[in-house]
Formats: sequence, C-alpha cells, structure tokens
Amino acid sequence: MKAKVTLNDVAEAAGVSTATVDRVLNSRLPVREGTALRVISAAEKLGYHAVGVMRARLKERVPVRQLGFCLQKRNEHFYQTLAAALQQAAAQNQPETCVAHITFMDALEPAAIAEQLLALGAQVDALAVVAVDHPHVTAAVETLYEQGKPCFALLSDISAPHRAGYIGLDNRQRGRTAAWAVSRLNRQATGEVGVFVGSHRYLGHELSEISFRSYLRENAPGLKVLDTLVNLEDPQLAYEATLELLARHPELVGLHLTGGGGAGVIRALREEAAGRQLVVVCNELNATTRAALIDGVVDLVIHTPQERLAQTAVAQMLAATLPGAAYTGPQQKLLAMDLFTPENMD
Repeated sequence: MKAKVTLNDVAEAAGVSTATVDRVLNSRLPVREGTALRVISAAEKLGYHAVGVMRARLKERVPVRQLGFCLQKRNEHFYQTLAAALQQAAAQNQPETCVAHITFMDALEPAAIAEQLLALGAQVDALAVVAVDHPHVTAAVETLYEQGKPCFALLSDISAPHRAGYIGLDNRQRGRTAAWAVSRLNRQATGEVGVFVGSHRYLGHELSEISFRSYLRENAPGLKVLDTLVNLEDPQLAYEATLELLARHPELVGLHLTGGGGAGVIRALREEAAGRQLVVVCNELNATTRAALIDGVVDLVIHTPQERLAQTAVAQMLAATLPGAAYTGPQQKLLAMDLFTPENMD
C-alpha cells in the first residue's frame, strides 16, 4: 500500500519548512509567490491530496496576469494558428492565471508597429511581438521597459537593448539546414541557387540567409548563390519574382525561401519548373506546402512548432512578471525545428 504523502514530504521536496507548506495550504500568513509556486509544484509531483486546495488559495491572492501578443497579417493561416496556440497555452497555464490578448498588425510599417506595441502595453503586464528590427520598434520596446513591461521578440529577434528576450527557432541553424539540403539533395556539383527573404530588416531572415550562404561557400563551392530577392512576404510578389528568376537563370538548381510568400513561390514552380532538377526548401507546413511536398515541388519544409512556441512564450512572460523578478539581460529560448519531407507526411 502506497504511503500517504505528508506536509513533511512536500516541505522536504520543496526545500522549505513545514510551516511554509501549512501557510500555502491554509493562507495563514503571506508567502512569496515564487515560494508558493515551488511548494505547489512539489506537492503536485508527489501526488499530495490537497494540491488543488493550494492552487485555489494561491489564485485567491494572485492577480490575473495580462499577456499581450502583437502578431502579423490576421488572414494568414500561420498567424491564425499561432494565435489559437497562444490562447490555449494561456488558458491551460497552471497554477498562475493569465489571459492572452492578441493584436494583429495588418500595417507593418515600423512606426505602426511601435504604435501598436505602446497601445497594447498600456493594457497588459508583458508583451511579445513579431517585428522588423527598426529604430521605431526599438524606441517602443525601450519605453515599455521603462514602464516595467517586459517585451519579448517572437520568431525573429530585434536589437532593442532592453528586450526581455527572443523566443523562436535558431535561425543560423535554419539557414545551414536549408543549405545542407540544397547541397546534399542536388545531383549537380555546379549551378545557381536562389534565396528569398521577406525583408532585410527581419533579423531572423538576415541570419538565415547569411548562414545559408556561409554553409554553401564552405561545403559546396560549385553552387553560386545569386543576389538575394525580397518578396515582402507577399504571395503575388513572390510569384512574379520566382517566374522571373526561373526565366533568367536556366542553371538554377536550388531555391531557399527564408520567410513567407510560399504560396506564390509554389504556384510559380508548378507552372514553370516542371522537368527541372530543382531542390526547394521553404518554411512552415500548411495545406499548400504539404501538397507541394507530396507532389515533389518542394523537397523540405522547416516548420516552427507553434504549440511549443506558445507554451514557452507564456512561461517566459509569466516568469518576467513575477514579483521581484530582476532584469538580467535578454534571454534566448531556442526551439528545435520540425523537418518535413515527402516521406513523413501523415
């Protein structure tokens, strides 16, 4: 028969006194929130019978934290599913209580992003944003820092000195992985390779592009990377640019898309690249890229694990808003990428 878990067991596991555990359980005297959370975590791991009561007591005195997320283009599937993942991560978070406030930024000019950040910052305790790196954005993040509102960069880092941190893929790793695929899957030792970025002001795109070029320069010198093309993550611009690229470069053997606009690239490849030996690497698994993988139009999709991203973002934002939390400089939380090929489609 399993021994009953006692207050002493919980106290020992949490590294506190039994009196502290008693105070968390019965709200006899105030306990620091961080200590209370440690006690509850230990009680939950041990299977202590009154852990539910402890959570309830904590919620009675812990205010609901408001978390703000500035995402892009509300009509894009990627951001719709990311918003849903963030809402779910906030709703399921225990024992802290938090609410996710999602703002979609359809106007992506840096001044408009800064304005949205400051407006949302007036309503929430911490923020996370997908943004270009620009002085307007930096100024907004610095203002929020002075107001005690930690601001994290999602998906692409920014250079604001007092940003709370970056949460997303390792974009250097992403670029080198794409280059590895282009060089290893290619049947020719020489040829031209194209690369798209959404904007040179996305640090994530810039780092991915630099790393892509660096890998090929080192490991596949016969493959010449062409001048970088900018598509502003617009499918129509990406479509037109890809058609022109295919027409002007008959020796094209590889293509890497570091940002959005994949639907336009894939449309152009379906129309004009039939029969060409072309290795294509793009981002984010969705209905369009899935079909392109299955049909052999795309060879590799590098995907951001949105649920893990959302859970990590919520956890980091809550930690940054804990009473007494000190700013120790930007924190990086790099997530392992998901890789999809035609052979692991379900």
